[in-house]
Amino acid sequence: MLVSTKIAIFEEILKTMESNYRYFNRDISWLSFNYRVLLEAADPSVPLYDRINFIAIYSSNLEEFYKVRIAEHIAVSRGGYSEDMTREEATDLIIRIAQEVNRQLEDRIRIFQESILPELRRNHIVFYQRKQEVEAMHQDFIANYFREEIFPYLQPVPVSRTRVKVFLRADRLYLCTRLRRKDNGVTEYYIMKLPYSKVPRFVELPSKDGTYYLMYMEDIIKANIGLMFPGYEVDCSYCCKISRDADIMVDDDVTSTEVMVEQLRKKVKRRKIGAVCRFVYDRQMPADFLQYLVDAFELNLEELMPGDKHLNLEDLAKLPNPNPSLIRSGHLRPMLLNTLNKKQSIMKYVAKRDLLLHYPYHSFDHFIHFLHEAVHDSSVEEIMITQYRVAPHSEVINQLIAAAQNGKKVTVFVELKARFDEENNLSTAEQMQRAGIHIIYSMKGLKVHAKVALVLRRNKDNSLKKGFAYVSTGNFNEKTATVYADSALFTSNQEIVNDLHQLFLVLRKEVTEPVFQHLLVPRFNLLPRLKTLLEFEKQEARTGRKSHIILKMNALQDTAMIDELYRASEAGVQIDLIVRGICCLIPDQPYSRNIRITRIVDGYLEHARVWYFYHGGEELVYMGSPDWMRRNLYRRIEAVTPILHKKLKAEMVDMLEIQLKDNRKAVWVDRLLRNVRKEGGMPVRAQQQFYAYLREKNLP
Repeated sequence: MLVSTKIAIFEEILKTMESNYRYFNRDISWLSFNYRVLLEAADPSVPLYDRINFIAIYSSNLEEFYKVRIAEHIAVSRGGYSEDMTREEATDLIIRIAQEVNRQLEDRIRIFQESILPELRRNHIVFYQRKQEVEAMHQDFIANYFREEIFPYLQPVPVSRTRVKVFLRADRLYLCTRLRRKDNGVTEYYIMKLPYSKVPRFVELPSKDGTYYLMYMEDIIKANIGLMFPGYEVDCSYCCKISRDADIMVDDDVTSTEVMVEQLRKKVKRRKIGAVCRFVYDRQMPADFLQYLVDAFELNLEELMPGDKHLNLEDLAKLPNPNPSLIRSGHLRPMLLNTLNKKQSIMKYVAKRDLLLHYPYHSFDHFIHFLHEAVHDSSVEEIMITQYRVAPHSEVINQLIAAAQNGKKVTVFVELKARFDEENNLSTAEQMQRAGIHIIYSMKGLKVHAKVALVLRRNKDNSLKKGFAYVSTGNFNEKTATVYADSALFTSNQEIVNDLHQLFLVLRKEVTEPVFQHLLVPRFNLLPRLKTLLEFEKQEARTGRKSHIILKMNALQDTAMIDELYRASEAGVQIDLIVRGICCLIPDQPYSRNIRITRIVDGYLEHARVWYFYHGGEELVYMGSPDWMRRNLYRRIEAVTPILHKKLKAEMVDMLEIQLKDNRKAVWVDRLLRNVRKEGGMPVRAQQQFYAYLREKNLP
């Protein structure tokens, strides 16, 4: 048989195999991740209030999911355009999602009722859940609290199928009440918004004999609601809420920055009045009551979502802890590097060797100190940085303003399309602009997601003296740097500095075809380099040599890159994936038998993106901002840097190996999207162990 014929047959076999490749649905996979978050609330080894906070995180995640993803699917199911699915597919997916969310709701209720509430009681905190539980000693307090603190802010509005419609705002909790007139027996319905801004959601009641008591505001209202309606008999009351489409589409045809900013302002304001994507109601609500509301608010069946008696459980993040002896959190204290005490110049240190920081194990103060040095170093001419999400009252912003006021040229690229941070980004951008900082706004058709900063020093002859590059997996945000697990590289490597300078020139639209020596950037060189690295590992495996890939990221969704991993697995490459959230790759299939998926959920949100390739023993390690999502690989500006310093590379490999050994907070993701606990071996909790590892390295 001719060689060409053999090749043709082999290629045909490959095509047949590839046609059998399958993928998890993106949204169903995300629900699997969110369920894993919920499971932390059931773990008795987690501090109690951290468990309660995981319920809050789970609920907050789900709310955002409905505002963005489900809102999009509902739009498609009603005839909207989508390049990913048909109208019928969108409808089927909405049903599948609703079924899974309902299943998870049962577990969420069970965890809270059977685990959290009893544990609160064991710690001398009684959290009343219904009127019947309230002890006699609190009856008068509750009545007085209602009259004095709540009643003045309540505004019941009649609900009718025929009168003017009541507009329900997003994110607000409402109480619906059914009444009967005493004079004629006519049934009427009323709705009122709970006054969150005036009264706390969770009310602390008088303690007794070392026992503390808490109660929901809405339960206090229900217990006294008859006072609001003289001449009526109260039949029943139930809570409900509306979720609305919160996604914002900015017209990419807009060429004027001023027009784009104004357009964004208007759309952000309209977010609370977007199309309904979910109507959540107390599942104990009678069917005729629910039907009345459906008719009155003109709701569609696919928008209905049964919930528990108490909704908006993201508020549990603010649940008071009245017991001073109860530990609130198991978070670790961020450490300062002994090699970088307050007297030590970070720039002088980085001028000699690269520096790798891991937040929140290391303090974000080091980056603030770096900026502070740049502000006051007379040889620093220019500072460039990207802004995606910054903290309110950001010290990063303050340092940049100080730099501009100190005569430095400061350029900040502000991504206006950072979802739910648009207003904050606009306000901080205007603040910086007033201080003389050069602001560059969003690029047409692209979102800039790179987390990079560059400091340039120049000689008197205007030649580059020394530059400092900072490439991170996380945002320049002091708040998230305490709870998101990220990595960041400081380097004065001239080639990486030049690469980063090229990237900023692209953002400033001064360069259109950059050439990068080390930096990997989507739309330019990222995908070709990744495919080259994958192909090398495949060739090594085919020849019987060791081949190994470890990919740590938040999300893996792009089917083209998943296919590359499937093909690598078929070639015999050992692949370990550490994927926190969405993972559309299906393990335990003939074409993925060499791929294992680890998911870690612990006290810190795993947020770093780190990629390892054995590469014939050379061991290449990269870190940066992108996940393997279509949006990251094709529609965003991201930045990925290699770790070139031998000891820092080893440190990053050690981190990955520790995480792969985790059998306390890590699970396998199996072919059915189940979170399967790892068992056996010495107990390893990666976040705790990595902190201890870094602390050991930090000893004087």
